[in-house]
Amino acid sequence: MSTTVSREESQEADVEMIRAVRGGDATAYRGLVEKYQGRVYHMVYGMVRNREDARDITQDAFVKAYNNLGSFREQSSFYTWLYRIAMNLAIDFLRKAKRRGESSFDEQIASKDADGGIDEAHTQDSPSKTLERKQLMGTIMDALEKLPATQREVLVLVELQDLTLQEASVLLDIPLGTAKSRLRLAKQKFGQAARSVGLEPMHLTVVAGGGS
Repeated sequence: MSTTVSREESQEADVEMIRAVRGGDATAYRGLVEKYQGRVYHMVYGMVRNREDARDITQDAFVKAYNNLGSFREQSSFYTWLYRIAMNLAIDFLRKAKRRGESSFDEQIASKDADGGIDEAHTQDSPSKTLERKQLMGTIMDALEKLPATQREVLVLVELQDLTLQEASVLLDIPLGTAKSRLRLAKQKFGQAARSVGLEPMHLTVVAGGGS
């Protein structure tokens, strides 16, 4: 007998836990945290490239989601909703870090194992290179901030998180055709926004791939 849980069954289980939390059982939220914290951390780490910052942002995302459960619509995907919260927190963090001129940039590569855990391998870059990359990432976030949220999230998922359009459409719970349209518009608008902050559009791919 197959033990595979369908997407619908997974969402139903999420809704049951959310209803329990809303009904006064705060401990039920732990099930959602345990279910999704690895995936959220992996996404956030892919953007901020610092383990401690990624853990803090992941924790903040779950806290913010908990505090706003009253606004969550049960017909929606909890993970999509949570993912958007975490993505926006990561973008906001990078933009603020750029303005502060921080240089504590931990350049490590994280990959998710089959169980959804995080397997980290270490690389070492010069302080000047890591600072340059972080400042570039912050400038890119400035450009991304100029895009509509629906277009920005598709661009981040495909170009920075290296998801396929199909994967992005499933995660965002939108038709594939809609994802394609949003990505096309996002690339056009990002090109304009990037030049307005002194970037070339190619910088997004360079940062995503860790290139120089």
